[in-house]
Amino acid sequence: MATAPQHLPMPEPVLRPMREDDVPAVVQAERDSYAFPWSEPVFRDCLRVGYLCRVLEIDHRFAGYGILSTGAGEAHILNVCVRPEHRCRGLGRRLVVGLFDLARAAGAEDLFLEVRPSNTTAIRLYQSLGLSQVGLRRGYYQAANGREDAIVMRLRLVP
Repeated sequence: MATAPQHLPMPEPVLRPMREDDVPAVVQAERDSYAFPWSEPVFRDCLRVGYLCRVLEIDHRFAGYGILSTGAGEAHILNVCVRPEHRCRGLGRRLVVGLFDLARAAGAEDLFLEVRPSNTTAIRLYQSLGLSQVGLRRGYYQAANGREDAIVMRLRLVP
């Protein structure tokens, strides 16, 4: 009698600081994921100005990234991406929760982010993590047919 294939557990994801030599992989993931990607100089500027830039790795292989700015008791998730081949495995959740932890460690009391209304998968993830809509930025994102609004979401990080 044949036995079913054994599924090995996924290696533990690691969130580590982004380095200059990560930027090409970050830019490629951005291009593979978004119709209007950030440019390489934008990512290099994020590192240069001291944003909290993180890379998510699985078994020492690049799987995604996140960028967080902090200041004045607030944190702002500027960009989050999981490579297409690593999606639907809980890695986006792990990445975002890791950014929450960084924000708390930096003394932020509130965390904000913008998300496209068309990105329902991300919206559901953010809502499941306790974020709620607090505003709308009209025409915030570039889109194929002009501009797309941004939903502004907030998470209170302290009780």
